[in-house]
Amino acid sequence: MKKSLYMLTVILLMITPAFGQIGGIEDSVNDVSDTIRTIFPIILGVIFLVGFLFNAGHFFGENSDLKKGITRVLVFVLIAGAVVGIFTYLITIVV
Repeated sequence: MKKSLYMLTVILLMITPAFGQIGGIEDSVNDVSDTIRTIFPIILGVIFLVGFLFNAGHFFGENSDLKKGITRVLVFVLIAGAVVGIFTYLITIVV
């Protein structure tokens, strides 16, 4: 009995400082969220540009394959759209 009471006391004393830190975390979360919201469109534009450059070889040159190029670009756009949708959904939930 003494051992379990001792463990309970130790756990409660360890948890108590955590409750004092929760109050100030909202401001830092808002700052990080605002930073991500401003940077995210730039990062997404760079990703689209890099994706197009990697797939540009399918559109131009001797071994051009228009169907393969369009298919890869569409798959890339769908994946990027899913990432944007998930990110937007998460931002609306958290903040």
